[in-house]
Amino acid sequence: MSLTVEKLMQLLERDAVDIFSKEGLKERLLSGKKLKIKLGADPSRPDLHLGHSVVLRKLKLFQELGHEIVFLIGDFTGMIGDPSGKSKTRQPLTFEQTRKNGQTYLEQVTKILDKDKTKIVYNSEWLGKMKFADVLSLAGKYTVARIMERDDFAKRFAENQPIGMHEMFYPLMQGYDSVAIEADIEVGGTDQTFNLLVGRELQKDYGQKPQEVITFSLLPGLDGVEKMSKSLDNYIGLDEPADIMFEKCMKVPDTLISDYFRLTTDFDLDKAEELIDSDIRQAHFIYAREIVKMYHGEEAVADAEKRYLEVAGGKIPDNIDVIKVPKDKANVIDALVISGFCSSKNDARRTIQGKGSKLDGVVINDISQAVESGQVISKGKNKFAKIEIE
Repeated sequence: MSLTVEKLMQLLERDAVDIFSKEGLKERLLSGKKLKIKLGADPSRPDLHLGHSVVLRKLKLFQELGHEIVFLIGDFTGMIGDPSGKSKTRQPLTFEQTRKNGQTYLEQVTKILDKDKTKIVYNSEWLGKMKFADVLSLAGKYTVARIMERDDFAKRFAENQPIGMHEMFYPLMQGYDSVAIEADIEVGGTDQTFNLLVGRELQKDYGQKPQEVITFSLLPGLDGVEKMSKSLDNYIGLDEPADIMFEKCMKVPDTLISDYFRLTTDFDLDKAEELIDSDIRQAHFIYAREIVKMYHGEEAVADAEKRYLEVAGGKIPDNIDVIKVPKDKANVIDALVISGFCSSKNDARRTIQGKGSKLDGVVINDISQAVESGQVISKGKNKFAKIEIE
């Protein structure tokens, strides 16, 4: 059955935490107008993960009804860093860093969104051109008392933690993005609620019809506690290799697998619940196959599953990378660094001391152990490389 406005509203009301407002949203969807749906992301890191897909998949539904998605990359706001949920000031990025990180976003978001119906914009296009008088005018539209209504600011203030003036500008800058692109609807995670509502208020101040706002739950990470985040290493990346993606899907906590099915796949939810109730391990396999198929294609599923079963059974996979190790560096420390499994020699030493690496399946205990051509060095359960001495 083709998607209708009524069906879209049902799906949004089922999965959204809040809609500001339901009546306004339905009115716009029934207006016949081609709407601008805004999603913003600060490119603090170059990779997107399944947590981002929760919102992206909802945007895909808007595209099916003919609306335009405006994916806004905050290359300018990224130099401040979103203070949402942070207990201290974030380390600012340079403009060059934010642009570099943002370059990979289009390729990743179009794994889900229709490229022809997605517009990519950078907020440096307008924020970078503002004069100081413009900044003062923008600042005058909000009071310190209202900015301090944000939970994170209020908490930090109460705990005598520093709050930079530039951080207090962040909600205004994000809100002004909605003014600049004349957004009809903005979507985001629940951690963005305050910022998204600032956009509504600023649009009124600038004589625009205030955008409708839809917020969604933050997808818990593989640790089952914190939100999915690359910095916490509890994520499943949209651009990760199929075998890594499959293995990570198998690590989704049992208590969360139902939510993962609902929020990140199109799999029939009734069938998913039956699987979960009858055979939780098989449910994980079905979920892993579904995710790999979505992001790498049906043809990648079998090999990814085969590798997972080999590794889980303690076997070294057949298809692994070959690394070239110079004769003068034919030792386990340098091999771990050359393979990319460890970021430095110190990291490699810590890995060995923590019993986290093997040579031909045997735990490495000697940091000075030599390596030979044909041997396989590994780290953890899923990183393997065959050594070739040159």
